[in-house]
Formats: sequence, structure tokens, C-alpha cells
Amino acid sequence: MAFLWLPLAVVAIFLLLQKLQKKFSKKKKILPPGPRKLPLLGNLHMFGDNLHQDLNKIAKKHGPIMSIHFGLVPVIVAFTPYAAEQFLKTHDLTFSSRPSNQVSENIFYKRKNLVSARYGPYWRNMRKLCTLQLLSSAKILAFQPMRKQELGILINFVKQAAMEHKVVDLTAKVGSLSANMSCLMIFGKKYMDEDLGEKGFKAIIQDMLHIAALPNFSDFFPFLRIFDLQGYNRRVKELAKLFDEFLERVIDEHVGESNEQKQAKDMVDTLMEILQSGAAEFEFDRRHVKAIMLDLLIASMDTSLTTIDWILTELLRHPDVMKKVHNELEQVVGKNRMVEELDLESLEYLDMVIKECNRLYPAAPLLPPHESIEDCTINNFHSPKGSRVLINI
Repeated sequence: MAFLWLPLAVVAIFLLLQKLQKKFSKKKKILPPGPRKLPLLGNLHMFGDNLHQDLNKIAKKHGPIMSIHFGLVPVIVAFTPYAAEQFLKTHDLTFSSRPSNQVSENIFYKRKNLVSARYGPYWRNMRKLCTLQLLSSAKILAFQPMRKQELGILINFVKQAAMEHKVVDLTAKVGSLSANMSCLMIFGKKYMDEDLGEKGFKAIIQDMLHIAALPNFSDFFPFLRIFDLQGYNRRVKELAKLFDEFLERVIDEHVGESNEQKQAKDMVDTLMEILQSGAAEFEFDRRHVKAIMLDLLIASMDTSLTTIDWILTELLRHPDVMKKVHNELEQVVGKNRMVEELDLESLEYLDMVIKECNRLYPAAPLLPPHESIEDCTINNFHSPKGSRVLINI
């Protein structure tokens, strides 16, 4: 009988040792350093309106890779170029996915856009489609006459206002210029305020940008999702319905137009050609077209306005830099013609001014969050599967 029990005892001891080893190894996995968290709240009590600045203050104590908790959600934050490189280059496949939220699920048709799509075959195929069909050099060059025309309209307006000694709100005018250019490239026409609900086109776009940046409690405390304490989910669904009706109308207008009526092919035309021809080689329907349209619209309008606004502000604050930019324009372009897009390669000092403003005032101080698809070790620190990663630039 002893001979029968001996193998069983050996197996039992082996399994017990294996379990203890796993438990011990888990304990040795060290998360990046970070501030002490409160039960349930995590570190939410430490942050105010300027998240990137609050994170930067905390990082001075805990280092370039820091671990915090937004409620029940673990978050890893990277601050230095080297730390960012670890997440975005060295371990890019592990952190290529995006976390789900109410905006991406409702407004972007269950994450069928490119920005918030899960990493995988769909994301790779959609990225390839956008790169080759929508954002190629030839496509961007085709819109050059339109950009020149719209810029000329703004310059003539400013000239006329100067002659009449009128005050010009440059932020508002540049915002309109950015919106008009974006709409012409994507939709083929300008859209007025009355084209998107009672509040107006630009106001609704700003509403969506605002709500996308607004903290949603149910993202940090999933068990609260059914209660919608902030009214966040209701507002997101209202915006989703509004945008869907608008984008459906845009698509119907394009389907109803003949090629002879078109002066130039816009991005919706390109997307609809791909849809109707079946050339996408992956699942691609009207929902995907609408999601990509929203991606293009939001990315082009918001970041351009923010960047130009800061550049103009800094030039006004630094007259010596303004003078150097002016001198370079006179030397490279001259006084007898307008600056062309082809001149930009030769305007080296202006290029440095733009890059320095982007460094000081990035359009998005925090990059859109990434999410790890598996456990990973970075700088001897453990990053568990499902962790969110923020890059503070």
C-alpha cells in the first residue's frame, strides 16, 4: 500500500510547490512607483482641471515611469522621451491597443474608426486604407488650389478690416478657416452652423471634443455604468444620434451626385468608391465610412486651430522672433508674391519656430491612452495586462 501512496504524495508535493512558486513569483512583480492610493478612489483625489500638470508634479517625486489608479483602473504614465520610447517603440505591439469608452462605442460605431480601434487585422487594414487612399501625397496635393483659395479669402478679409481700422478676432477667423478647409477636403463643401442641429456645426464639434475629454465616472468605476450619475452616457448618445443623421445626409448627397457634377473628388467620394467596389478586402460598410469621416474631421479641426493660435500668440510676445521670421520671408519669398506651399521647405527659421511652439504647447499634452494587451516588463517594472498607458509630452 505504501508503494501506491508514494507516487500520489510526490505528485501532490510537486503541485503544491508549483503553486507556491507561482504565488511567490507574482509577489516579486513590482509595479512602477507611484503615490499611495485610497480605497476605491485610487488617486483621483490628487487631480484637478490640468491633469498633465498635476501628473508632472507627482512625477518629480516618483520618476519617469509612474503607476497611479484612476478609481479601479490601473494607469502607467511615461514622462521622458526614453520612457515614451519603451512603450511606443520597443514594446509597441504590447501597447498598440486602445481602451474602450462611451465615446468610442457610441459616437464611433463601436470603435470602427482608426484612432480608437483595437489593435489587430482590422486596425492594420484600416490604417493601410487611410494612408494609401486618403492621406497620400497625391491626395493632399490635389487639395492645394482649394487651400490657397481659402487662405486668400482670409487674407483679403484681414486687409479690408485693417483699412477700415476694425478689430479682428484672429482665433475665430483661423477656426473658421480650419473648419472650412477640413469640410472641403472631407465633404467637398462648406457646412454652415445651421447644418448640424440648433447649436450649430462648430458648437456641436466643440461639444464632442469637450465630452471626449471629460472624465466619465463609469470608466473608472464600471459598476456605476448602469446609473449614469453624470448624465454622461445620455449626452453621448444624443451627440451620436445627431452626428449619425448628419453623416447619413452627407453620404446620401454624395451617392445622389454624378461624377460630372464634381469639380474635385473629396474624401467621402473616395470612401464611397471603395465601399461600392468592394476593394477594401475586409468588412467595410457605411458605419466604417462615417467613423473615418469623424476621425478626419475632428483631428484636422481641433489640432490645427490650437497650434496656429499658440504660434501667433508667441510671435506677438516675442517681437525679435517675429522680425527674424519677417526677414526670412523677404529673403526667400520676396515682397512681390504670396508664400506658396513649395516655399515651406526653404523657410528653415519659420520651421524651427513652429517646432518650438509645438514643444512648448503641444495640441494634446497627453497622448490618447493606450492599453496593454498582455503582461509586460519595462525597466524591471511589471505592467499587467489591461493597464492603461498615458504619455505626458
